[in-house]
Amino acid sequence: MPQLPHPTPEELRRDPLPLRGRTALVTGASRRGGIGYAVARRLAAYGASVYLHHHVPHDTAMPWGADHPEAVAAGVRAALGDPDARVVDGPGDLSDPAVPAELVSRATDALGGRLDILVANHALSGSDGTLDTIDSAMLDAHWAIDTRSVLLLVQAYARLRAALPPRTPGGRVMMMTSGQDIASGMPGEIAYALQKGALASITRSLSTTLADLAVTVNTVNPGPVDTDYMTGDDHAAIAAMFPAGRWGMPDDPARLISWLATDEAAWITGQVIDSEGGFRR
Repeated sequence: MPQLPHPTPEELRRDPLPLRGRTALVTGASRRGGIGYAVARRLAAYGASVYLHHHVPHDTAMPWGADHPEAVAAGVRAALGDPDARVVDGPGDLSDPAVPAELVSRATDALGGRLDILVANHALSGSDGTLDTIDSAMLDAHWAIDTRSVLLLVQAYARLRAALPPRTPGGRVMMMTSGQDIASGMPGEIAYALQKGALASITRSLSTTLADLAVTVNTVNPGPVDTDYMTGDDHAAIAAMFPAGRWGMPDDPARLISWLATDEAAWITGQVIDSEGGFRR
C-alpha cells in the first residue's frame, strides 16, 4: 500500500493567518461576554471574514441584558488579522423555520459569495424546568431554536457547498452541546438537555453526510463558561470544581473551535469534544 509522503518543511510551517481568505458565519454572537463573540474574534484574528448573527430580543429578556450589536461588531473588527477581511453583522430569529436558510444566504452574499465555516453557537436560555415542571411549550421552544434551527442551518450550508467544485477544501461545521451526557446530566433543564443531546447524537451522521463535500462536522462541549450568568457563592462553588480554580472563560472553547476551523484539524470529524479544563462534577 503506498505511503503518503512526509510533509515538506514548508508544509510543516504554520501560516500566521491560517484562515486567511476564508469566511465564517457565527450564530449567537450578540454579547461581548459570550462564547460566540470570543469565537468570532479568534476566527477574525486567524484571517477569516466573519458574519455575526444576533437576536437582541432574546438577551433583552435575560437577566444579563442585551449588548449593542455595533459594539460587538467593532470588537471583532478590531481583532481582524487580514486587512482584506471584513466583519458584517445582522439579526435573525431562529425560532422561525425560514430564517436559517435566509441567514446562510445573507451571510454568503455579504462575505463575497462563499461560506467556508459555520459555527452554530446560539441557544435558548430559560423556558425550562425539571421533568415535573416542563410542558409542551417549553419542549417545543427548545426544539425549534436549539435543534431544528441548527439542522436547517447545516442543510442550507451543505447545499451551498454542494454547488462548489468537488472537494473544495476548508468546509467546517461546529455545533455546541452542554455536557448533558456526563455524570448526573442536567435534571433541572430537561428541555435544553434533550435538544443539546440531539445535536451530540446527530454529529456523526452529519459528518458522514457532509464528508463527500470535504466538510468536517464536530460538536464542542465547552463546560461551565463564565458568561456573566452567575455570581456570588454559586459562582465561587463552581470555580472551586476546576483544577485551575477558575471558571472556563469564553476564549477557552473559542481556541478549540477556531483550531477546528483550520487545516490542521482537517482529519477530525464526527466528534463530540469536551473542553472543560478538567471540571470535577
